[in-house]
Amino acid sequence: MTATTPPLFLLDPLPDGDLVRLTGDEGRHAARVRRLRPGEAVTLGDGRGSLADGTVAGVEPDGLSVHVHGRRSEPEPQPRLVVVQAIPKGERAELAVQLLTELGADEIVPWAAARAQVQWRGERAAKALGRWRRTAREAAKQSRRAWVPAVADPAATAAVVDRLTGAAGLVLHEQGAEPLVASPLPPAGDLLVIVGPEGGVAEDELAAFQAAGARNVRLGRPVLRTSTAGAAALAVLSARLGRWGAVPPSPPAGQ
Repeated sequence: MTATTPPLFLLDPLPDGDLVRLTGDEGRHAARVRRLRPGEAVTLGDGRGSLADGTVAGVEPDGLSVHVHGRRSEPEPQPRLVVVQAIPKGERAELAVQLLTELGADEIVPWAAARAQVQWRGERAAKALGRWRRTAREAAKQSRRAWVPAVADPAATAAVVDRLTGAAGLVLHEQGAEPLVASPLPPAGDLLVIVGPEGGVAEDELAAFQAAGARNVRLGRPVLRTSTAGAAALAVLSARLGRWGAVPPSPPAGQ
């Protein structure tokens, strides 16, 4: 979809006042890459629901000054969509994070599944996790999300089972008897969507998830890759939960 809304830039914390300076990497991107000019509309956010709508007041070599016209806040959606993503191989990992963010994940948990082709260890794990977090941040900006999804530390299967305590869980499985389009959904709390690796979820992992209360669900007839299955599930869930039917709040008057 072609963007028609003002670009979003992230500042943490989001400063008070009617005139805000946008500097650092965000400011340089706005001034040098986006080449924004005085009078153009922008939105500033802290990634945790707070937004400030404004216009560019001035352009500097390292950033912008923004005249803020109004502020608003978006509550965190309920239920929270937590995607437990088996770690894909290579570039498919960043693709998965990008798609999950754009399609509504509220948290992404890298899962060291037994059959995953990639296992994070040592320095490699820290670098990969950093890439996932940067990808989620950039995808949230591109899709104009008020909330940047958290990317959790890597989790082993036992940690995923612990996350299912007090939460609802759905395991995407091609042989699941229950279709996702008709599966009961909780009104609030965490809804864990567990996406297995290319080799599938191991039987002992399935048993552990089921013992913790998770249900096996199917998307449909096609068998999707691990990098796209979670995104497809989020599309279904976003429609069912009314996230895509809700009209976003209008910017304050004066823009």
